[in-house]
Amino acid sequence: MRIHPIPPEQLSPEVRFVHDEIAGLVGRSQRQVSMLNEQGALTGPFPAMLHYPQFGIPALSFLRTLDTHATLDKRVREVAILTVGAAFGARFELYAHAIMAEAFGLPADTIAAIAAGGHPYGLNEQEAIAHHIAFALAAGRIVPASTYNRAVALHGQDAVSELFFLVAGYCLIAVILNGFDIPAPDNP
Repeated sequence: MRIHPIPPEQLSPEVRFVHDEIAGLVGRSQRQVSMLNEQGALTGPFPAMLHYPQFGIPALSFLRTLDTHATLDKRVREVAILTVGAAFGARFELYAHAIMAEAFGLPADTIAAIAAGGHPYGLNEQEAIAHHIAFALAAGRIVPASTYNRAVALHGQDAVSELFFLVAGYCLIAVILNGFDIPAPDNP
């Protein structure tokens, strides 16, 4: 790990406000995932964002928008996020979103296959097309026309556009996690 969590009392008032907002958000929306350490400091991608608030706070704003305006089914979102995490080998992203995917009802075998970078059986059509899109984009490829057209038929244009932004957002998180070598917790 190249950067460490910052105890909240060591943060400036402005950054402390952001810390507390994030802690409240993840406490409500991702309470199954351990995102605070024993000192109450945020873990995962958040220490980097708080160490470098000039970059981290705008990134957080974008990521929060992905959540507040989400229309995609939660399982579809988790399939896409896990696919990105696997493509980048982002350990914390895989840890956190395997827990969330399970909470939203994805089977353990499906989660394991996606986390290993595979193409799992048993996804419904909406989940499968999200996986294919995330897989292509995280590999740096253009989404094939046939895949795009099928996604629009299944989800609609707005939801497919949302999916593109979701994949981009979690690619951003994966790069931050990998750049700072942020691991998953030892005892998830």
